[in-house]
Amino acid sequence: MITSFVVAASENNVIGINNKLPWYLPNDLKYFKNTTWAMPVIMGRKTYESTGRPLPGRTNIIITRQKDWKADGVIVASDMGQALKAAADTDSKEAFIIGGGEIFKQYISKVDKIYITRIHANIKGDAYFPEIDEQQWKLISNLDFPVDEKHEYAYSFQVWQRN
Repeated sequence: MITSFVVAASENNVIGINNKLPWYLPNDLKYFKNTTWAMPVIMGRKTYESTGRPLPGRTNIIITRQKDWKADGVIVASDMGQALKAAADTDSKEAFIIGGGEIFKQYISKVDKIYITRIHANIKGDAYFPEIDEQQWKLISNLDFPVDEKHEYAYSFQVWQRN
């Protein structure tokens, strides 16, 4: 099974502020939904709590160290190994790790692909995506989009694959 990150990050690698996205880009939300649809998504508890509910159409796997934590409609895992085992049990070809910042930082050396919406701005935030080391990663796809009436920032959909 391929393991991948799906993330939106600014030029300065901000991915969030106060447990929320610091931008609203409708095309990014559609891209995220289309990329992850019918696949397992793995996230930390804080990321899950920021969504307020399981993401529909996907197996939601939540990593938490809180032993008694529960939520309806999700699988709870105590660590990434357990989360990846639960994802593999779905017989999906790919599992998507969707955050947050600490999980991205801990596991960037272990994933196969990164689907990143790169927002072409420097934005203030308190959660960050790790730097993509171009010695270890190769850009295999890049689609650029300008600012428009629905999108406050220019952005690119990029896919990186481990060298």
